[in-house]
Amino acid sequence: MTASPPPGSRPRRARQRRDLAAPVVLTLFVAAVLVPFLSLLLASLQPAGTPLTGLAWPDGIHLENFVHAWSAAGFGPLLRSSAVIALAVVPAAVVCATLAGYALATMDVPGGGKLYGYLLLGLSIPTEVTVIPLYYDLRALGLTDTVPGLALAEIAAFMPFGVFWMRAHFATVPRSLIEAARLDGASSWTTLWRVLMPSSRPAVTTLGVLYFVWSWNQFLLPLILIQDPAKRTAPAGLGFFTGQYNVDVPLLAAATLIVIAPVVLVYLFFQRHFINGVLSGALKG
Repeated sequence: MTASPPPGSRPRRARQRRDLAAPVVLTLFVAAVLVPFLSLLLASLQPAGTPLTGLAWPDGIHLENFVHAWSAAGFGPLLRSSAVIALAVVPAAVVCATLAGYALATMDVPGGGKLYGYLLLGLSIPTEVTVIPLYYDLRALGLTDTVPGLALAEIAAFMPFGVFWMRAHFATVPRSLIEAARLDGASSWTTLWRVLMPSSRPAVTTLGVLYFVWSWNQFLLPLILIQDPAKRTAPAGLGFFTGQYNVDVPLLAAATLIVIAPVVLVYLFFQRHFINGVLSGALKG
């Protein structure tokens, strides 16, 4: 007859397995994110024209790849164009999504449910389906090869998720807070900007960063709507650069790092705000 384990040993072992599984899973996720970046960085430091297969430590640091990629692809105007479009898209899209989400979550908008359902349909429609009709519509309006035309197209494409995001946020706000503001004579505008927005900064910041990343990484819309090479964005320019130097892996890696550097910097800058927002939300909850 085998002796039974002492009381409490099984729950203790289960806790130990859970405590061990958490860092293992976290390590796997970190490796899945960092290994591609490490491979890209190591490839960019190799001598130009070096054939590469997998991870390979460079013999030296060849920063001339970045200089060559910058001059060959003309990344100065490309990055400037991407920055102008992102700065035009992000503020306008965030403001529109915030206003729409606030109205749908806190007001009795006539037909609000149907309008919200119509907006959610936009999440299920791929951009590839709409880009050709969109091109002909914008061409009829004289908005192709222009920053306003591309900015309007991106704002419209980003709006369904933004409205969904902000409506979900404002729906969690206690109704008593909104009713108290209205009893004090605050208008809907004052309630939004003076009462709700101070506590909504984490949600708005997160949406703004997501919009910036999506706008910066947008490839298909600029490729179709912008035919003028002088007005191309950085990802579109990288696509043409890849076609010219498809066998020079170190040069392509350097060009890719140049294009993704602004996205990484923006994310790293706002990461602290994300963490503070999550912690403050948890403490309030």
